[in-house]
Amino acid sequence: MAKQSEHWVFAYGSLMWDPGFPVAEAVGARLDGFSRRFCLRSVVYRGTVDAPGLVLGLDADGGADCVGLALRVADADWPDAIQGLRLRELTTNAYEERILPLTLTDGRHVSAVGYVIRRDHDQYAGELDLDEQARIIAGARGGRGPNYEYLFNTASHLAEMGVTDLDMDALARLVRGLISHDTGHGGKPD
Repeated sequence: MAKQSEHWVFAYGSLMWDPGFPVAEAVGARLDGFSRRFCLRSVVYRGTVDAPGLVLGLDADGGADCVGLALRVADADWPDAIQGLRLRELTTNAYEERILPLTLTDGRHVSAVGYVIRRDHDQYAGELDLDEQARIIAGARGGRGPNYEYLFNTASHLAEMGVTDLDMDALARLVRGLISHDTGHGGKPD
């Protein structure tokens, strides 16, 4: 029997629902010592330089953990996958690529490539409260579309996985309220 590849990627945001590479295996995973936070001002994908959006980052937090997906990539797909990840995640160098220790829901322990927010980067926005995050997310739009779609897709995928993220749920409610108010009919902005 051929040996299984050991190339893993930790997905905690858009990589869960849009990895951009072939996934050989997807397993629930926990990373200790980090929180998933809307702490990166997006100036390319979900906002612009003039009107930045907000996207998720893994933010160091000693007592926390972040639940997401461990995505295994086959050996043959790894060179293209890692190249694509670096182009996507390191666009402005606000993330640092690291090898992170994950605990999978099936009990395995693996090392995975992950992207951790750099607190010293000028796009770091870890100080924003939920109301300010909601205001930004409700109005921002970038190269991959409206910022709120990123939030709603991430919240939806976490719910499908059975992951409770109270801040994410509260933020989604706030943004839906702002969008509903802006359109006047409960739908998405035009």
